Amino acid sequence: MDFALDETTTSLRERLVDFMDEHVYPSEATYQEQLDAAPDRWSPPPVVDGLKEEARSRGLWNLFLPGQEGAGLTNLQYAPLCEVLGRSLHIAPVATNCAAPDTGNMEVLHMFGTDEQKEQWLRPLLDGQIRSAFAMTEPRVASSDATNVETSIVRDGDEYVITGRKWYISGAMNPDAKVFILMGKTDPDADRHRQQSMILVPRDTPGVDVRRGMKVFGYDDRDHGGHAEIDFAEVRVPASNLIGGEGEGFAIAQARLGPGRIHHCMRLIGIAERSLELMIDRAAERVAFGKPLSDQGVIREWIAESRVRIEQLRLLTLKAAWLMDTVGNKGAHTEIQAIKIAAPSTVEWIVDKAVQVHGAGGLSQDFPVAEWFAQVRTLRFADGPDEVHKNALARHEIRRRSARA
Repeated sequence: MDFALDETTTSLRERLVDFMDEHVYPSEATYQEQLDAAPDRWSPPPVVDGLKEEARSRGLWNLFLPGQEGAGLTNLQYAPLCEVLGRSLHIAPVATNCAAPDTGNMEVLHMFGTDEQKEQWLRPLLDGQIRSAFAMTEPRVASSDATNVETSIVRDGDEYVITGRKWYISGAMNPDAKVFILMGKTDPDADRHRQQSMILVPRDTPGVDVRRGMKVFGYDDRDHGGHAEIDFAEVRVPASNLIGGEGEGFAIAQARLGPGRIHHCMRLIGIAERSLELMIDRAAERVAFGKPLSDQGVIREWIAESRVRIEQLRLLTLKAAWLMDTVGNKGAHTEIQAIKIAAPSTVEWIVDKAVQVHGAGGLSQDFPVAEWFAQVRTLRFADGPDEVHKNALARHEIRRRSARA
């Protein structure tokens, strides 16, 4: 395994770092001011449009997607770029068209969509003209088991009729989210993993009722387009909106969530790095008991431990990315699960220490660390909770050991 940056990645990273320094970081205050002053609380601030234009002009667009439709990068090449994007999580991924849940939805359409679906939905997503959402989680079932979904998708002639309720649908409060990829059941009597299907539901379809934005630890996450609760009341869409075939939804979800999980982990490393920087800066400028906080032993221990944990997490993430490139997502399954377990809890620890070093300010809106903490904590649920991944990883290890016995 060689994790040295190749020429392509080095060039892109240098351009991306320059873009962040010259445009993204200086725009963070303006972004927040425009967000607070906006009459429509869910629409993206106008400053984002200019950042998108700048990113495209620098060739920093759709970096996540391999092939001709994207930047053509491998997972290993994208990893250090995605980490940089995570340093300004509200702005940089959107400005470069590398924001979740659009990335996963574009990958689904790229891999499984028909030519018509790609033309109608993938092309405007790739161009940054619209946003999207992925509707899987439901309030009445334990959605950590994706086979539990109850939303029904029933064939009726040339249409499918969709009935059910979803919640915590990321990005769906954003009015630019023009289409939802919905997961529901087309055949409740089929094999457990063949009951589910995925289908495209335009936002403006009659019967789609975006009821409210869900809060996360008291935050409405409006700068990420919110998390919506949505009713689908006998929503009718053309049968041609089905992605893949009936019963293929669970397999498509697994194909979608693998890359999505590693992208989350890459961005989390960026949050961890910036949290450590803020921790060091705050410790240097604050004095307690006659000396700077940075001279206090416990603070130095947190700084040192943060650096160790970041390096461990980065290496594990790079290994997972390398395996995805060399043996495929299935071959990298163990490492993907491992980073999904390790990354949120590791970065949560680091951000928590940054909050502590900031004192009362760490709990306020004057510094980003409190909101980062809330966002990082949610990733112990997103794309599968810790306990599910730990159980699956342990089961794999037990089987592997039994096979050797």
